Amino acid sequence: MHVLAQYRSFPRPVRLLLLNQLTINIGFYMLVPYLAAHLSEDLGLVTWLVGLVLGVRNFAQQGMFLLGGSLADRFGYKPLIVAGCALRTIGFGLLGVVDSLPALIAASAATGFAGALFNPAVRAYLAADAGDRRVEAFALFSVFYQAGILLGPLIGLALTGVAFSLTCAVASGVFAVLTVLQIRALPQRTGTDDSSGGSLLAQWRTVASNRPFVLFSLAMIGSYVLSFQVYLALPLQARLVTTSDLGASAAVAAVFAVSGLVTILGQLRITAWCRHRWGAGRSMTMGLVALGVAFVPLLIGESLPMDPTSTTATVVGVCALIAAAAILALGTAIVFPFEMDTIVSLSGNRLVATHYGLYNTVCGVGILVGNLATGWALDLARSRGLSALPWLALIGLGILCAVALRSLRARRLLPPEPELARRGGRHRAPSSRRDHAASRAAPP
Repeated sequence: MHVLAQYRSFPRPVRLLLLNQLTINIGFYMLVPYLAAHLSEDLGLVTWLVGLVLGVRNFAQQGMFLLGGSLADRFGYKPLIVAGCALRTIGFGLLGVVDSLPALIAASAATGFAGALFNPAVRAYLAADAGDRRVEAFALFSVFYQAGILLGPLIGLALTGVAFSLTCAVASGVFAVLTVLQIRALPQRTGTDDSSGGSLLAQWRTVASNRPFVLFSLAMIGSYVLSFQVYLALPLQARLVTTSDLGASAAVAAVFAVSGLVTILGQLRITAWCRHRWGAGRSMTMGLVALGVAFVPLLIGESLPMDPTSTTATVVGVCALIAAAAILALGTAIVFPFEMDTIVSLSGNRLVATHYGLYNTVCGVGILVGNLATGWALDLARSRGLSALPWLALIGLGILCAVALRSLRARRLLPPEPELARRGGRHRAPSSRRDHAASRAAPP
C-alpha cells in the first residue's frame, strides 16, 4: 500500500515511466535468461559462439550508453525511448526465427543497442519530471525495476516450456505495445539546455571535463562490480556448497528471490530512513560499506572447519549465500536513489542524459574488468586452496570505494546537502561555506 500511495503521488509522466520500466524488465528477463540454452541446445552452437552472441548484446548496450545519452539530449527523451522499444521489438522478434550466426549477431546487437537508447533517456526524463522528489522517484523506480526482474523469468519459464519462439514472440509483442504506448501517451521532454547546436564530440568533452562527476563515476565503479556478483560469484559458490545440480539451482533461485524481495519490500523505507538520518553523501558511503560487508558471511562460511560434503556444510553454505544476497540488496537499495540524484546534481541539469550515458559506460567497463579479476581470484582460490581470497578482495573493494567517496565529500567535490542535526535527524540550513562548495561542485 505504501508503494501504491507513493506511485499515485507522482505526476502522470513519472507514473508512466515507472510502469514502462516494469514492463521493459518483464519483457527482457522473460527471454534473455533462456537465450544461452536456446543457442546451445536448440541451434547447436558451440560454447564460444554462444559467448560471442551474448557478448555482442552486452557490448552493444554498455558500449553505446554514451551515444544513446547524447542523442537523448540532442533530440529529446521521448524519441529515444520510442526508438529503443521499437528496436527491441525487432531484435527479440528476430531471435525467435533466425538460426544463422550473422542474423543472430545482428538481432543480439539490436536488443543491446535498444537498451543503450532508452536507458539514459528514461533516467533523465524521470529526473526532470520528478523535480525535487528525485530521490523518492528513483527509490520507486528501483522497486518497479526489481519487480520486473522477478516476474520476467517466471513468465519466460512457462513460455519457454512450450517453445522458445513463443517466448520471443511474446517479448517482442510486449515491446511493440510499449512502443505504441510511448508514442500516444508520453509527452515530449527535453533537458533544461539546448544541445542541438553543438556536435556530439562537444557534448562528450563537456561531460568529460566535469571533474567532480568523473571522479564520482570512478569512485562508484566498485559498487557495480560488487552488486554484479549476484550473477557471478554467488551462483558459482552455490555449485560449490551444494551436492547436486538441483540443489545449486534452488540455492541460486533463493538468492535472486531474497535479493528481489529486499528491494521490493524495503526500498522506500530504507531510502526514507537513510535520507532522514544520514543524508545523501553518508548514505552512499554506508551503502558501499554494506556492499563490501555482504561477503563477510561467505568468508566466515569458508573459514569454519567442516567436512565440505556434510549436510551441515551445505546448510551453512546456503545460509551464507542468502545472507550475502540480502546484504548486497540492502547496500544497493541504500546507494541507488542517492547515486542517481547525485549524477543530476553534478551535471548542473546540463546534458543530464549524456552524463547518465557516460556513467553507465564507465561502470560497464568496470564490471567487465571486475568480473575478469573476480573470476581469476575464484580460479586461484580453487587451485591454490586460498578459499578466503575472493571474499577478502571483494570486502576490500567495498571499503576502498567507501573511502574514495568519503574523500570526495571531504574535498567538497560532491553536491552540498543540508547538515543533519545530531538528534532527531532534522535538517539545518546550509551555511554560506557550503553554498560556495555548490559552485565548485556544479560544472561550468
